[in-house]
Amino acid sequence: MTVKWVENTIPVSDCSESLALMDMATIEKVQNFHKSFPEYDITPLVALDNLANELGVGGIYIKDESYRFGLNSFKALGSTFALASFIAKTIGRPVWELDCQAITSPEMRKQLGDFTFYATTDGNHGRAVAWAARKIGQKSVIYMPKGCPVVKLENIKREGAEGYITEQNYDDTIRFTAELAEKTPQGVIVQDTAWEGYTDIPGWIMQGYAVMALEACHQLDAMKIKPTHMLIQAGVGAFAGAAQGLVSNFYGKDAPVSFVVEPHAADCHYRSVERGDGVPVTVGGDMATIMAGLACGEPNPISWDILKNKSRYYISMPDEIAARGMRMLGAPLRGDPQVISGESGASSMGFLTELLAGQSPEMIALRKAANINKDSRILLFSTEGDTDPDNYRRIVWDGAFPS
Repeated sequence: MTVKWVENTIPVSDCSESLALMDMATIEKVQNFHKSFPEYDITPLVALDNLANELGVGGIYIKDESYRFGLNSFKALGSTFALASFIAKTIGRPVWELDCQAITSPEMRKQLGDFTFYATTDGNHGRAVAWAARKIGQKSVIYMPKGCPVVKLENIKREGAEGYITEQNYDDTIRFTAELAEKTPQGVIVQDTAWEGYTDIPGWIMQGYAVMALEACHQLDAMKIKPTHMLIQAGVGAFAGAAQGLVSNFYGKDAPVSFVVEPHAADCHYRSVERGDGVPVTVGGDMATIMAGLACGEPNPISWDILKNKSRYYISMPDEIAARGMRMLGAPLRGDPQVISGESGASSMGFLTELLAGQSPEMIALRKAANINKDSRILLFSTEGDTDPDNYRRIVWDGAFPS
């Protein structure tokens, strides 16, 4: 299978309400909330200078989220702020008055009462929700779609959650989990996708995710670098929409040209842009891909509102491209730092190498359309580490999914 791409020609619409969620002043306050956690630290933004020189561009910069909160992915940025915002709304206080000490205190637990937080996940989001729920002394129940590795389920259970693997795909598992939460007294669904009547928590999660992009922008500023291009991977699109929204607000008219990357099996954003009328397309079925964190068939309407207006190119790619990204980051050119990146986290890196070095007519045309040249400075996000260590070794050590 080959990489497919399409340029966004959807008529521009008013996305100001969604974009306002990533307002700079707001996300700086979200970051200050995260700073109150002893586990918080700014994750590295590493420069792959030798690879950039090899591939003929001015710079490649990748945000390494394997260090985040000790959980090997960026997801806790969303779950912690979402649960804090839920607490604030429940007790009638502004979230900005709360910090880690406040939300984890016995007094807060007594005032709040007992809740059960439900989530659907391929692994990283559920682990983050379980971790955040445990921090505030609450119960969590996590469901995973079929095909998820047991090691990810065990990581979730180690955070104190109940955890189960279903026989349904991701989107159907969300519906199942939401129904359970609705039937449970004091049950709350914590998901980074949205639907009618369910927008507050997904919006809060996206604001948490945006802190990662804010960090990256400040790190680039400190290096006196302004990115010309950005690659963001999409599942439901919450991370992609958060990063796109924040970067659009940070750089304004000088925002980098962005690419949204998805697997062939779950390329709902690619198909939505290909159709071109602004209405999101749903992908069903098993959505079998090694990029489990991107195996989502229904775009988040909040993030889609941002992406369809702000992201330029949409990519659908096979699994072997992500596998190549994992290997290149894990065994970098001499002098470049190593990044341990999982199947979804390395998807953008894999696509970038195809974009810069591929000699197919499609890739040559895309390089020209996107004006990629020796002065291009490209920002990427490795959103996870080796969250499935056995599969990581199977791909990186044993060469599974060869190019």
